[in-house]
Amino acid sequence: MTAAHRRGNLLSGPYIDRVAHWRKDEARVRAALEDPNSVFVPVWRNQNLVRTGENGIKALLVTDVRSIMQVDVGDVVLLGEFQHRACFAVPLTTPELPSFDEPIEPSDLRTIAGELPPHEAGLLAYARAMLHWRDRNRFCGRCGAAMRSLQAGHVQQCSNPSCAIQQFPRIDPAIIVLITDGERALLGRQATWPPGRYSTIAGFVEPGESLEDAVAREVREETGVEVDSVSYHSSQPWPFPSSLMVGFVAHARPQEIHLVDGELESARWLTRRQIAAGEIRMPFRHSISFRLIEDWYDESAAVPLREEPHVRM
Repeated sequence: MTAAHRRGNLLSGPYIDRVAHWRKDEARVRAALEDPNSVFVPVWRNQNLVRTGENGIKALLVTDVRSIMQVDVGDVVLLGEFQHRACFAVPLTTPELPSFDEPIEPSDLRTIAGELPPHEAGLLAYARAMLHWRDRNRFCGRCGAAMRSLQAGHVQQCSNPSCAIQQFPRIDPAIIVLITDGERALLGRQATWPPGRYSTIAGFVEPGESLEDAVAREVREETGVEVDSVSYHSSQPWPFPSSLMVGFVAHARPQEIHLVDGELESARWLTRRQIAAGEIRMPFRHSISFRLIEDWYDESAAVPLREEPHVRM
């Protein structure tokens, strides 16, 4: 693995100590909940809240959460220790956004993550993912009874004593891959994306399938191209709603493209020169898809991709 590949992607990294050993200690969690130094990450309608101002945007981290709502252990999710303070995710369930003493906006994290300090972007992603999981698991999938929150929000247990099944936070593994024939990269676009935007090929891993097999299958299904080698690059949490993007670089001999399954509106082989000239719009810079393209591009370019003046986002 190269030094470039060891560099972490946005939304990952040691931005928080998860203190998993606290989760079964309800007394400790309650004490942290009452501690005036503890911080809370509110999420409203599956959106993160950010402070806005002349100096850009920052995450809304609340210390006086009880001025907004009454909370108890069952209402919140312990995220861990953030900057040496206990940190909880808390859902805001009011129809309207509560009022704050400063400009606050609900935002879609996938579009603004790159504008936040990296440690705050990771924290907001973690909070969003946990509350989304809990909101989607309020009832038992086996007997239909209501679920109750345990272990500081990290376990949902069926309230029916004869069932008592437990559910744990889930992530959906997905592959994302930069295919190259050496001098060109294979990129595709979906019809719902902004005009001109292309990105790397991606798709969910299916049951009974290895990551490498998923790479070969997704590339073949979406573009008709057969890859002949696959190597791991890096990964990125992508809680929209609950994915883990596992990044790869794959090689394929020059082949014609055939849009097999209709997932893509278009797919193209593109040279570095075409990318630098702005023939396409690139994915968000904070996404692993951009990182895959960037690392491939910079391997054989005189000017780094981020410094090319005509590259479009």
